[in-house]
Amino acid sequence: MATIIQSNTAPVAAVPVDPVTLDIIENALRNARHEMDEVLFRTALSPGIREQHDEFPLIADPEGRMVVGQFGLSVPDFLDGFGGTIGEGDVLLTSDPYACGAAISHANDWLVVLPIFHQGRLVGWASMFGHMADVGGKTPSSMPSDARTIYEEGVVIPPFKLYDAGDLNEDALAVILNQVRMPDWNRADLNGLVAACRTASRRISELCERFGVEVYLSALDALLERNYQAMKALLATLFEDGETLEFTDWICDDGCGYGPYELTIALTRHGEKIHLDFGKAAPQAVGPVNYYINENLVRMFFGIYVITVADPQILWNDGFYPLIDVTIPEDSFWKPRRPAALNARNHGIGRVFDLFGGLLGQKNPAILNAAGFSSSPHFMYSGYRTAGEQAGEWFQLYSIGFGGIPGRPIGDGPDGHSLWPSFVNIPCEYLEAYYPLRIERWDTVADSGGAGLRRGGNAVDVAYRFAEPGTIAIHDDRWLTYPWGVNGGRPGARGRKWLEHPDGTVRILPSKCHDIPVAPGDVLHFVTWGGGGWGDPYQRPTDLVGLEVRRGLVTVEGARDGYGVVCDPDGAVDADRTRELRARLTEERGEPPLFDMGPPLATILDRCLAETGLPAPAPPVDVRTVTA
Repeated sequence: MATIIQSNTAPVAAVPVDPVTLDIIENALRNARHEMDEVLFRTALSPGIREQHDEFPLIADPEGRMVVGQFGLSVPDFLDGFGGTIGEGDVLLTSDPYACGAAISHANDWLVVLPIFHQGRLVGWASMFGHMADVGGKTPSSMPSDARTIYEEGVVIPPFKLYDAGDLNEDALAVILNQVRMPDWNRADLNGLVAACRTASRRISELCERFGVEVYLSALDALLERNYQAMKALLATLFEDGETLEFTDWICDDGCGYGPYELTIALTRHGEKIHLDFGKAAPQAVGPVNYYINENLVRMFFGIYVITVADPQILWNDGFYPLIDVTIPEDSFWKPRRPAALNARNHGIGRVFDLFGGLLGQKNPAILNAAGFSSSPHFMYSGYRTAGEQAGEWFQLYSIGFGGIPGRPIGDGPDGHSLWPSFVNIPCEYLEAYYPLRIERWDTVADSGGAGLRRGGNAVDVAYRFAEPGTIAIHDDRWLTYPWGVNGGRPGARGRKWLEHPDGTVRILPSKCHDIPVAPGDVLHFVTWGGGGWGDPYQRPTDLVGLEVRRGLVTVEGARDGYGVVCDPDGAVDADRTRELRARLTEERGEPPLFDMGPPLATILDRCLAETGLPAPAPPVDVRTVTA
């Protein structure tokens, strides 16, 4: 555990904080957190961070408890794994999930942790991590889909002092940057992470100077306590004491031919507390889809979901953690043993939110969301330019795809959106200006959103035409299992990927692959998946269905089969035939199911090759039998 060096260790008295002062400090913290983002966006070079905002900031109290931030890391777990001293001017760095208690979850994430001092006293922490577009390893972008150990995934940085009392460890940084393909990108992105944390440090010091350390630290305690009380009330409202709920979903495959991986979470309320049990976890995956998650991050994700669904005005923080007990078994999908590969853990991160949605909504259908675009699928393209003034130069693209957000009680799921609210799309103009490719289409896929009273968001079909030879890599999921619908809503469509060659031949690609050669004129269709529908589709307003047919979001066949609406290609609805069809379909269906997961898993596996063009994965195995 880290030892903190302070020149001022005098006790700080807790003092009352009036509501106006608390509100000022709370909003100042919010602003500082967003200022961290802006500093990074303006200094980073990689498109994943600069354009798509694949980074996560945090400001914590002296104990490392998050007071404001964006989900995805845990300062206490990092500090537990750091054995040295930490003083003023130090900046710590790591990319090793196994060395920081899963404060981060794969080696592409570089985590910066900075202590915040004021007048010699530790008053908090600023922390931030960003996804580096490349960290070395055997394939560009450092995400080999068939990796079986973390050693194949690039440089893994143990926790160390990047800055020691303000002095940069240039030799260590040089060794790290020597391992990566785009060192200028990594240096700029890392400098941006450090600058963002230093910006937060200045803002906290300003608050301490303005209000006094006693008031500032007491305000943090008040914000944490307020969150604790709010969560306690929400848990008592949402769950019955002593009742156990359980929900299961799947990760389709692990990139090494095994799957699907069954993921189950059980929830039990005991008095004021909730117990989240991952005891029925799938085994540790052979391939890199393992999601190494610690108990604090489970608490964070659960709290985010509950607060966002029930009361989004609450500033969520770590204050509620004592209310949540978590059990995660060793040697499982959720807690693999080193040196398990981790690079494709993004599918597990997303699926956590589907699992929580299924848990929370079973007894509360009004707040139940369908399954949605629960991942951040990656597309990578790299090679050496062969023509023009840039001939011989290396190019490398890492980007994140979007899909259908689930249907929700408050409305339809957005089409072509990210799971993460802060992520944005890389503009087509940027891609075409900096990379040898053209975006031939960027369309929503009609009927890919699950039918429902609230339609699931549609997937997107992005068609990339390549102008230079190179290799591509893909990381995606939901090609086998379906994003389920709820309260009578239908599942969304699955994702698929294929290459069109100039001679007209087509090559179907798996959802996880790398080092796939492409030539000039080849076109990749990167089709993501849709969101599940919410509510009875036969209750959806017929004029709205007709409007979406006219807009190309639903086809004439989709309107008839999914919504029981008979219309022409212009969206004109035949009211009489629609009334008759809906009555017949409603009678044939009977009572709408709470969850519609699609066909049974055995049927999906039997039909896999015929429906997807890809062989069904083999059942998961004991990883020790295939990696020994």
